Amino acid sequence: MRAVVFERFGERAEVRDVPDPVAAPHGVVVRVEATGLCRSDWHGWMGHDSDIRLPHVPGHELAGVVEAAGDLVTGWRPGDRVTVPFVCACGTCPSCAAGDQQVCERQTQPGFTHWGSFAEYVALDHADVNLVAVPDGLSYGTAAGLGCRFATAFRAVVAQGRAAAGEWVVVHGCGGVGLSAVMIAAAGGARVVAVDVSPEALALARKFGAAHCLDASGVSDVAEAVRELTGGGVHLSLDALGSPVTCANSVNSLRRRGRHVQVGLLPKDPIVPMARVIGLELELLGSHGMAAHAYPAMLEMVGSGALRPDLLVTRTIPLDAAPAALDEMGRTPGAGVTVIEPWA
Repeated sequence: MRAVVFERFGERAEVRDVPDPVAAPHGVVVRVEATGLCRSDWHGWMGHDSDIRLPHVPGHELAGVVEAAGDLVTGWRPGDRVTVPFVCACGTCPSCAAGDQQVCERQTQPGFTHWGSFAEYVALDHADVNLVAVPDGLSYGTAAGLGCRFATAFRAVVAQGRAAAGEWVVVHGCGGVGLSAVMIAAAGGARVVAVDVSPEALALARKFGAAHCLDASGVSDVAEAVRELTGGGVHLSLDALGSPVTCANSVNSLRRRGRHVQVGLLPKDPIVPMARVIGLELELLGSHGMAAHAYPAMLEMVGSGALRPDLLVTRTIPLDAAPAALDEMGRTPGAGVTVIEPWA
């Protein structure tokens, strides 16, 4: 098969022929019809993830068709339209038994623990635990983002963040996951402030329901500006980018007893304003994807039109363009979601 491969961290990847993957007894091989280009892929390419062994094929949010299934798989067969959470759970550890597959103790992640979906085919583990059926009316390009950015944002806003109608919510960083969070929070009736440095990203945030859009490059103190806009601070703040600056701004944007959710990956541990955390009794929470069994509530809102993840896809590229797009991600702020179609 053809796949995007990099030999060294931070050096330009290339498209080449590599061996086809083989399904594990409990797993499947999926023909990749669409796969998202995510900032997490960029982190992996830069060497910020210790699980990656070189040479490597990135890619972790995908949708496609089951090509082959292992002998132990009972719920899926070749030809099924599927997507998958980027955390593939084992299904048997204590965390999985408690329903917390997103923090599985023996998890695998395509594009990190093994070769991923920037390829024509990808192997996925424990199919009966992890695969999610893609409804017939949902395109592969839209479904691909449900495996990481949209599902991660959904759980971060709804389950971890507990956003309620009428509350103030701020989203720091309006890339794919940030714009998803804006859309989801606004659909739930929250008043949303979107923060970014890209006018294009902020325009999309306004389109998706943000009440205020704040250009972080134009203010000296982002957190203070957010507190002024919201009459003393937000109830819920999400760092959807993942940097020391956005993490600190997120915590400092909160009102008393507010909730910070860290969604974006951080290359290194940030300095968190813990005096404010203590004094205002703030909650600091992480959010790590969403288990397959939690998808129905999200898919119901997508099916009803209350959520429109299709509007997040702003660019579609072939596999040959993926190495350059991955390289550009660290230098040029994007707007919306880029989807790779390996068979285009």
